[in-house]
Amino acid sequence: MQIQPIHTDQDHENALARIEEIFDAKSGSKEGDELEILGILVDEYEKKNFPIDAPKPVDAIKFRMEQMGMEQKDLAKLLGSKSRASEILSGKRSLSLRQIKILYRKLGIPAEVLIQGPEPVT
Repeated sequence: MQIQPIHTDQDHENALARIEEIFDAKSGSKEGDELEILGILVDEYEKKNFPIDAPKPVDAIKFRMEQMGMEQKDLAKLLGSKSRASEILSGKRSLSLRQIKILYRKLGIPAEVLIQGPEPVT
């Protein structure tokens, strides 16, 4: 198959079909190289046409807490008080730089996710 840029949904579907055909190709083989290139092309096309927004800080914190089996009291220990943890989780308070650093270091949440402001409370 001749590799070509992905410009349309049909090109995208064709590339995905080809990837499925050669998915088990050995690295370094002709088909392995084709698989790698198609993967890069599909990834770029999907980033442009199907972007995924970063999660809101509160959602990221709640998700990570769930993954780690943490409760609000555990977050309160990290952030200094129960009321502070509650205000942050309810979206009533923005994270301070100190809190962003703590959550980045202790929970591994990317700083670029935590830097965003909270959603307005409705």
